[in-house]
Amino acid sequence: MKALSVLALVIALLLAACSSDEPVGDPDALGSAPSAPQPSTRTAEPQQTLEASPSVGRPTVVRTVASGLEAPWGLAFLPDGTALVSERDTARILALEGPRNNRVREVGTVDDASPQGEAGLLGLAVSPSYDEDRLVYAYVSTADDNRVVRMEYDGRRLGTPEPVLTGIPNGFTHDGGRLLFADDATLFVSTGESGEPSLSQDADSLGGKVLHITTDGDPAPDNPRDGSPVWSMGHRNVQGLAFDDDGRLWATEFGQNTWDELNLVEKARNYGWPLVEGRGEGDDYRNPHVTWRTTEASPSGLAFANGSLWAGALRGERLWEVPVTADGTGKPTDWFVGSYGRVRTVVVAPNGNLWITTSNRDGRGDPAPQDDRILEVALPD
Repeated sequence: MKALSVLALVIALLLAACSSDEPVGDPDALGSAPSAPQPSTRTAEPQQTLEASPSVGRPTVVRTVASGLEAPWGLAFLPDGTALVSERDTARILALEGPRNNRVREVGTVDDASPQGEAGLLGLAVSPSYDEDRLVYAYVSTADDNRVVRMEYDGRRLGTPEPVLTGIPNGFTHDGGRLLFADDATLFVSTGESGEPSLSQDADSLGGKVLHITTDGDPAPDNPRDGSPVWSMGHRNVQGLAFDDDGRLWATEFGQNTWDELNLVEKARNYGWPLVEGRGEGDDYRNPHVTWRTTEASPSGLAFANGSLWAGALRGERLWEVPVTADGTGKPTDWFVGSYGRVRTVVVAPNGNLWITTSNRDGRGDPAPQDDRILEVALPD
């Protein structure tokens, strides 16, 4: 019996060691340097992933839509089901075409993009009037600023980018970059404070804000201040935006060393950075609905489906599910912990499944042979 007990203890210790998900530093924290690459512990998927049946009660990766990409960042669907994908560091935009979106074709580059660190060609959004105007919007880091541009797409190639909103501060880190159209065809834009925390509390700066503009780049009519595109302030680096079924706007936000955040973004509210990280006291600043340790998150892309928000985690290397309630949020659950590396973008596909992009070839990850990938995730009913 004693020998069996010792053997059981040894097995338990080995299993614990194999399931460890110890992070290798905080590459998304202000002023931190990327950690040295670690040996990969992930198993590469075959080039042609077999269809999988969704597991009861849990999300399931059912296929690899595309592989061999370079730091995919923006992802948006055209009305015909074609997906457009931006690569941060190459400044390319790719079209994923065909019945299963498995034909990958370059349709343009944004020559004004100046990739460095976290900057480059970032978010994409398709015009709500695309069938009439054929416009695609992109968030771009140039040598001088971050900006929103738009391009006409004729089905084969993207046209010359036209500036829509310029003058957003840019930097090596904290460039924001997400675009999201509302039902009224106005555009929400997330920005970062570009490594200068004071910008977040500067009402005249476009850094560290959620902006709200028209399709032509003018401040939206219902903004808090006439003539200003600023909708909310006090943000550090917002990289995820999503509306829920009730039209509430949610955002994921990077913390510095302690707390990452999921915030309900409301008009004219101040979210506290750099005076508050995570939850604070008093009524001056809006508290997050969810906080995560930075080892568990560095949350980026955000989508809403099946009554939950789904957030990709970079450092945390997982997909977070956060149920949404009438009063706020329920208890978060994490999925795919360590299975696919850094998860950047999360989008609801036309069939109701999620598409998620990995970000392991962004200079901070640990690429598997098929990286970077776009994976399709089926959700439980």
